[in-house]
Amino acid sequence: MGGAKVSQVGLQDAIDATDVIGRWDWDIPNDRAFSDPTVALLFGVDPALAKVGTPLARFMSGMHSEDRDPTHRLIERCAKAGRSYLAEYRVCSADGNLRWVLARGRFALSQTGAPLRGSGILIDVTQKWFDQADHASAAVLHSDHPLERAAEHCLAAHKAINELPRSVLHLLSDALLLEVGSQLAKLEGDQRRARMN
Repeated sequence: MGGAKVSQVGLQDAIDATDVIGRWDWDIPNDRAFSDPTVALLFGVDPALAKVGTPLARFMSGMHSEDRDPTHRLIERCAKAGRSYLAEYRVCSADGNLRWVLARGRFALSQTGAPLRGSGILIDVTQKWFDQADHASAAVLHSDHPLERAAEHCLAAHKAINELPRSVLHLLSDALLLEVGSQLAKLEGDQRRARMN
């Protein structure tokens, strides 16, 4: 991280402030992954690199070694098919703590059918897995819940809005996407507890 010392309290405070950690984007043909500073620190990536874009492998190296390959294969499959992506995995954050995240995103294909872009959100679900060390990592979650459909539409709307000149629509789109992500995290936690009972 370029010699920068990461404040454990600062990163934890940022994550504790909301279940939704932040956003990610991936320019697939150029292999440039972008994120906000909190997501970057979560993966142990220098926030300055995440702002200008760095190869996806740099973010992947911040994943727990047992989760890295299955998650990478899932990302590749979803990107090639131009479909949505939903997975849970562990990350080794810059403050030295191991955390569980729920990654939710959408991939778009070019007119020729090649993977073009990916974007989405990350949600901290560490507390939900605190006592479940035997969780199967990087599991794809399938649901026809209205929140799942809403997340799909929000991601598509967010992509379209980003093609417009900067306006209040960008802020509203970000806020809606983050709130839907937060509700998805709550839904997944509720569904998990119901399965355990």
